[in-house]
Amino acid sequence: MTLSVDLFFLDQGADTTLQAQIRQMVASAILSRRFRPGERLPSSRKLAAHLGISRITVTLSYQELVADGYLATRARSGFFVAKNAPSAQLETSAATPAVQSESSVDWTPKLTRRFSDARLVPKKFNWQDYPYPFVYGQADPRLFSHANWRLCAHQALGRREFDSLTSDYAEEDDPRLIDFIARHTLPRRGIHAAPSQILLTVGAQNALWMVAQLLLTRGKTAAYEDPGYPGLREILRQAGCIRRPLPVDNAGLDPDRVPADTEVVFTTPSHHAPTAVTLPMARRHRLLERASEQDFIVVEDDYEFEMSFLTRASPALKSLDIDGRVIYIGSFSKSLFPGLRLGYLVAPEPLIREARALRSTVLRHPPGHIQRTTANFLALGHYDALIRRMKDAYAARHTTMAQALADHGLTVAGSASFGGSSFWMRAPAHVDTVDLAQALEARGVLIEPGAPFFENADPPRNFYRLAYSSIAEAEIAKGVAIISEAIAKA
Repeated sequence: MTLSVDLFFLDQGADTTLQAQIRQMVASAILSRRFRPGERLPSSRKLAAHLGISRITVTLSYQELVADGYLATRARSGFFVAKNAPSAQLETSAATPAVQSESSVDWTPKLTRRFSDARLVPKKFNWQDYPYPFVYGQADPRLFSHANWRLCAHQALGRREFDSLTSDYAEEDDPRLIDFIARHTLPRRGIHAAPSQILLTVGAQNALWMVAQLLLTRGKTAAYEDPGYPGLREILRQAGCIRRPLPVDNAGLDPDRVPADTEVVFTTPSHHAPTAVTLPMARRHRLLERASEQDFIVVEDDYEFEMSFLTRASPALKSLDIDGRVIYIGSFSKSLFPGLRLGYLVAPEPLIREARALRSTVLRHPPGHIQRTTANFLALGHYDALIRRMKDAYAARHTTMAQALADHGLTVAGSASFGGSSFWMRAPAHVDTVDLAQALEARGVLIEPGAPFFENADPPRNFYRLAYSSIAEAEIAKGVAIISEAIAKA
């Protein structure tokens, strides 16, 4: 990348020479890592014209920086920040102010709300650098259709579909993507919805937040699963509503334990987060009966239903709903890749109308190019081919991991009856899986401690989650062996 000349300026009142100012300006930027190794500096001609000085002044400054190891030259290419440029901080002048690292403002009384103290599952951005990444929700690049996605993105960028890239949809969504969801995606879950009952969201988390904003205020009561999805717990905490965590057993949420004053119930019936158990049909019907009797709304997060390689996924709660009480949330982030951040909300028109208005005040709509690329990927059959490939791979990994866990005597606390992508594990009571995760990371193994999934401020410390969506099948047994060894030493 060539650095812009607009990054360079001179202090006309400085008592140093122009040559010294340029040298100090460039050196300070390199030391503070604002100019990074390999980046190209503007040509001496362009920088001289920008600063209004002679070209020889710039050239001499560059040459001094080369001599000191800050810059390097390439034949007929110009000057670049040296790969081994110094990193010690030099004193800076007024012309090159240092980055302010501290604020003189006391932010404690000024911050009226705080969100950084949330208990969430820690994520490793560089998980691919580890040989045994049992991490949940990441896309396996060995399975993804890179070439087909690139072609669909290129098509969305083409002249014929120019509007999908450049138009401001205002409060609307890409009609092609909405049509595919209505005619292909939802019917597979037994759900029939009109386009006016579907709203695109920036992933399932965004959908949950909008529902909470619309249905819950102070004094309203929300019931949800415990253990459960930490992101939902934080959304409800921010909403300021009355929170009623419902204990989950080996069959999921018990509808008869929903408090009488509940207005909204949040559930993951197909694949409970994190235990992965599936809510039986009897409990699904009972939950809908209770909803009708007590006049509460059910929010169904139907993530990962596509990964049904052991048995067919159970019908969605929304497909059993005859009163219009179920709000359905789906996502392409789990089945395509998490960075996509594209989901959808299905609900009666009055709620969708308000959700659309709420969305417009925050982000208007998900990026049009992402919507159209996804629509192309779905419509051309690439999505279904990807799902088949993922199901085959997950089925093999599931079998391999189940065998490895049994071979090493590790305890499975929960797994999806239809498939899924993870096992919910329980270590011996004396094992703290936060400490275990730290010890395993040093050996190249990533696991997810289970404590953040629990509502209690002092949760059980011996649960953890092992996902097989991102690890090669050949590495599973080796990774499980390391986990077993670390637990034995704990």
